[in-house]
Formats: sequence, structure tokens, C-alpha cells
Amino acid sequence: MSTLNLTQHVATPQQIADGVVEPSDETKQRIKALLTFEEIPKCDEVERRANELASIAKASGHANALIGGAPWFMAPLERALVYAGIMPVYSFSQRRSIERIDDAGKVIKSTEFVHIGFIPVWGTFQRGR
Repeated sequence: MSTLNLTQHVATPQQIADGVVEPSDETKQRIKALLTFEEIPKCDEVERRANELASIAKASGHANALIGGAPWFMAPLERALVYAGIMPVYSFSQRRSIERIDDAGKVIKSTEFVHIGFIPVWGTFQRGR
């Protein structure tokens, strides 16, 4: 089943291989705006934004929506998506540490996040790649 990317981030190649679809540029900008809060929101604002995101997901025609962001916003977003008939899913990623030595001999350490699969909100695990 296809999954709409309802996050602020661009889907990784691994996520795309597992069926994640990016929205249009215009829709992506709207998604980013709805996920970005500049001040502590009132409850009705959280609900309004969650419902608008769920409407975007429903209109996309995808069965699932990849979500992620502020933890305090995920539960209202999950509820709105489920109510709209969309399965909210989270990406399960492994963190892999990578070390390299730069030209000056310094060790540079970075972390790579590797998408492994999806975790649906209501607990049925779907194995990805």
C-alpha cells in the first residue's frame, strides 16, 4: 500500500522503495506550515491543524500516512488520521555510526539513519526492506 509522506522531511530512498510518496511541492509547503508551531498552541489550533493534515492525507488517495514531529502533536494527528480512515505509520530507523578521517587527520563522526520498516499506530508491525 502506498504511504503519503506527511512529515516535514523528504522521504529517503529506502522509504520510497517501501512505498512512501512525496506530495506536490505546494502540498509539501502546506504540510510544513501545519507542522510548524511558533508558539504554544491552544487545543483548538492543534485539533484544527491535525484535521487539515488528515484531510490532505484523505484527498491524496493513499491508505497510509507517514508521520513524525513534535511528540505532543502526534497523538492528535494520529486520531484525526484514523478518524479519516488513514493508517498513521512511523518509520523505524536504525542509527549507524560512521567515522572518517579528514585531511587534517581529525576523526569525524556522523550518524546515518537507515529506514528499516514501518510501525503502524495500532500495533500491527509491517516489515520493510
